[in-house]
Amino acid sequence: MPKNKKISAASTVDVMPKGSNDTWVYTDVVKEHFFKPKNLVTDASKMKNYDGLGMVGSPACGDMMKIWIKVDKKADKIKEMKWQTFGCGSAIAATSMLSLMVAEKGGMKIDKALAIKPQDITKRLGDLPTRKIHCSVLGDKALRSAINNYFVKSGQKNRVVKEQIRIIDKSAKVTDHDIEEAVLEGAQTLEAVQKKTKVGIGNPEVIPEVEQLIRFYTEKYFG
Repeated sequence: MPKNKKISAASTVDVMPKGSNDTWVYTDVVKEHFFKPKNLVTDASKMKNYDGLGMVGSPACGDMMKIWIKVDKKADKIKEMKWQTFGCGSAIAATSMLSLMVAEKGGMKIDKALAIKPQDITKRLGDLPTRKIHCSVLGDKALRSAINNYFVKSGQKNRVVKEQIRIIDKSAKVTDHDIEEAVLEGAQTLEAVQKKTKVGIGNPEVIPEVEQLIRFYTEKYFG
């Protein structure tokens, strides 16, 4: 960049990809939640008295998120949400905003919290750049994971909400939902899951993914 070239105020916050009409703009609300995140957990070892823990993503693949919730059991409302995330500024801002949304006005009913969509979070942030909308998806998925964990811990397995089903082993016709169900029923090793589902027995190349799912669901539901 030439030394004497002046940079306009707009150019410091807007980035226009070449050949695109999509402007990347972070609103003041997004920046507020990024620089001063609400309900952020800095030391997970101190999170002891919570009713549900949710996790999504993987640091190896990109963003990862953990959410802890406290529930008003009589009112069936979420009264507090704490979180950690390994991700970009948009993911941090979206989760920070979500933590306020579910706890405001005395807490959000669990059924309403389960229905939160990424668009709801984005709207409260005053929008996100198009290429960053996916960052708000982590928050609602992690929240549903935490609520599901609460359902399991409180003996309400009939209320557990399953995410979209994905086929893991085509030959055995086993899905991630089948593996999740096996873990919920107490199978927490590859051998135990195979006994229930036959996953990977005739298709060993899927075993690494199966083992990863077993670890994920075990920690998700049982800590």
